[in-house]
Amino acid sequence: MGKRRCVPPLEPKLAAGCCGVKKPKLSGSGTHSHGNQATTLPGSSSGPLQNHQHTDGNNGRENVSDLTLGPGNSPITRMNPTSGALSPLTRPNGTANSTKNLVVTAEMCCYCFDVLYCHLYGFPQPRLPRFTNDPYPLFVTWKTGRDKRLRGCIGTFSAMNLHSGLREYTLTSALKDSRFPPLTREELPKLFCSVSLLTNFEDASDYLDWEVGIHGIRIEFINEKGVKRTATYLPEVAKEQDWDQIQTIDSLLRKGGFKAPITNDFRKTIKLTRYRSEKVTISYAEYMASRQHCFQNGTLHAPPLYNHYS
Repeated sequence: MGKRRCVPPLEPKLAAGCCGVKKPKLSGSGTHSHGNQATTLPGSSSGPLQNHQHTDGNNGRENVSDLTLGPGNSPITRMNPTSGALSPLTRPNGTANSTKNLVVTAEMCCYCFDVLYCHLYGFPQPRLPRFTNDPYPLFVTWKTGRDKRLRGCIGTFSAMNLHSGLREYTLTSALKDSRFPPLTREELPKLFCSVSLLTNFEDASDYLDWEVGIHGIRIEFINEKGVKRTATYLPEVAKEQDWDQIQTIDSLLRKGGFKAPITNDFRKTIKLTRYRSEKVTISYAEYMASRQHCFQNGTLHAPPLYNHYS
């Protein structure tokens, strides 16, 4: 079993991408092909202040199929309410929650929509929300259309207070995901927003010490040039792509920029951290319904948003 810790020992304010790719079938062989797969997307680097990007199964990466460290400002992926998540929940301060209630709420996604809406329309940012401001590692993911194609996904493995963290990564994932152009006003009606809070970080005993569909994984490895690289996938990525553990690891290595043939001996050199996540997803229509008192004739006015949080 892995050794549990509350938060990952990463550099301060380290951000990452975490989404998956279009549903390619990865082979479990020693050499991993990545021609048109999400693995061809920018890989992750080891420097500080990285954004983790997430790539999603239905859209072309994440910023990493649910979570992958990427260079610069990388994005992340969408989230839907998860069942049976983290009971009890281990909080960032190491104190177990006495209840089984999830920390993540739909209101967090609504707040992300508020922040993005105000930015796109030039309104002052909304007041701080009423939900908890406890610190968590987090990701914000934007998807679009009926097929929920990835549109931006970025987050951080460093625990941030939720009010400021969600505000920051709402705009980073929407506007600075290097894989996509910035989101526009015209795209708002088709958007889905997901918020993921990461918990229960554990050092795995080896690269297979995790479960598909249960754990998100973050890997550290030394590439063919002797440079340390990192990459991550959120828990849902491997399951959505229908990958097994080897396929997921190999995709993540490619996502992290590893270009040499992948052998089993090399996989054994990987340092893997596993984690879980709570996530929730809402559509723009659901957001509008929750904020209907803030809208007149289809136009959002800044004052009602302030009233909402006052």
